[in-house]
Amino acid sequence: MQPELLVIMDPIEGIRIHKDSTFAMLLEAQARGWRLHYALQQDLFQTQGRTQVRSRPLKVRDDPAGWFELGEAASGPAERFAVILMRKDPPFDMDYIYTTYLLDQPAAAGSLVVNRPDTLRNANEKLAATRFPALCPPVLVAADAREINRFIDEQGDVILKPLDGMGGASIFRVGPQDPNRNVIIETLSRHGRRQLMAQRFIPEIREGDKRILVIDGEPVPHALARIPGEGETRGNLAAGGLGVGRELSERDREIVAQLAPWLRENGILFAGLDVIGDYLTEINITSPTCIRELDRIYSINIAGQLLDRIERKLAV
Repeated sequence: MQPELLVIMDPIEGIRIHKDSTFAMLLEAQARGWRLHYALQQDLFQTQGRTQVRSRPLKVRDDPAGWFELGEAASGPAERFAVILMRKDPPFDMDYIYTTYLLDQPAAAGSLVVNRPDTLRNANEKLAATRFPALCPPVLVAADAREINRFIDEQGDVILKPLDGMGGASIFRVGPQDPNRNVIIETLSRHGRRQLMAQRFIPEIREGDKRILVIDGEPVPHALARIPGEGETRGNLAAGGLGVGRELSERDREIVAQLAPWLRENGILFAGLDVIGDYLTEINITSPTCIRELDRIYSINIAGQLLDRIERKLAV
């Protein structure tokens, strides 16, 4: 009997299927005969300590004219699903955190939640990289403008970014002589009330911000280098970056090898590492992307590799 899979994601009618990694996973699961079910965060609820979900049967097809069909909604225990894909995109807000609390119960009851809900909650994508300082550029996390200004003066060329964003939103490059530096700090820190991240600018960004996909500690052998557009410092595809395929370098593999034990220990079956030059800058675990781009470039099936690993976990 094939597994039943629940996907928790953003509204499926709004995705762009040519680049949506969740959609690639759903296509692969359906091709294997898995029964798919769909829900939004607000479809989860809990009664008497048991998490329930109002979900709908889902069928998908790789057709931009119509890529999904939904059946009638029904409620029941979330633990009835062998696999739960938590694929809601950031921002990582309180609603997201509440969802991870609700998913703790089916995870404890035996559902394989990808990625594990307590780790989603505890491993902020920006801050997680700082667990490995030897792999990172000089970095500061602070809300105090004095500390941030001191870091800018010391490093000379700095990237400032919020801790809860995605897609290159609200990322600024700032130097000591920037006339807007104070207002940027005030805006990102909400006048000293919110922590932000400052990283030394890495000039190798011109060669691309590499997204390295990692499945249960093993890297996909090709990365997607997201190259900034003219006049940009952000390589994010959502910010107009150009995606180019690259073979993993020796340094890339070294970074993955150092992270692999931590990823496995914390139930992170699917991660997206961001690497610029020789430096790790982020560990993306909420809803990593770039599957479809790499599949097209290299004629591979990354979702298939992920589901192979999930099937092995289910068989244990």
